[in-house]
Amino acid sequence: MPEIKIERNPDTKKLEELGVFNWPIWEKEESEFPWTYSEQETCYFLEGEVVVTPEGGEPVRVGKGDLVTFPKGMSCTWKIEKAVKKHYHFG
Repeated sequence: MPEIKIERNPDTKKLEELGVFNWPIWEKEESEFPWTYSEQETCYFLEGEVVVTPEGGEPVRVGKGDLVTFPKGMSCTWKIEKAVKKHYHFG
């Protein structure tokens, strides 16, 4: 099963090289919902705290300062514990 990749507090230079600050922003209040990735998503959390539980896998905690890559085809449940604001990029 493809894994969620997490880089904690990546270097600003790396974020600039990826173009993170030009990516759109997504915001969501505390909530819980199922999600399936139709393509790979890379995101950088500006605010918030989330527990993502892949179908048949272990829960993963991500949040502010994390650069996270979710694999294409993964189904999971998002539980937003603190409101999220993140830059995101598909593909």
